[in-house]
Amino acid sequence: MSSSTIATNELSRASSAVHSLLLQLAVSAALGVVVLYGVGFSESPFAHNAAHDVRHITVKPCH
Repeated sequence: MSSSTIATNELSRASSAVHSLLLQLAVSAALGVVVLYGVGFSESPFAHNAAHDVRHITVKPCH
C-alpha cells in the first residue's frame, strides 16, 4: 500500500468522523429546541412552569 493511499484513507476517516460529530450536534440542538419550545409554550401549566423555572435558574430572561 502506498503512502498516498494511506493518507487518503486517513483523511477519509477523519472527514467521516467530523461529519458524524456535526450531524450529532445538529440533531442534539434541534431536539433541544423542540423540547424547550414545546414545553415552554405548552398549555399544560406543570410543563410550562417547569420550563419557566429552568429559565430563572439559568438566569435567562423570560418575561
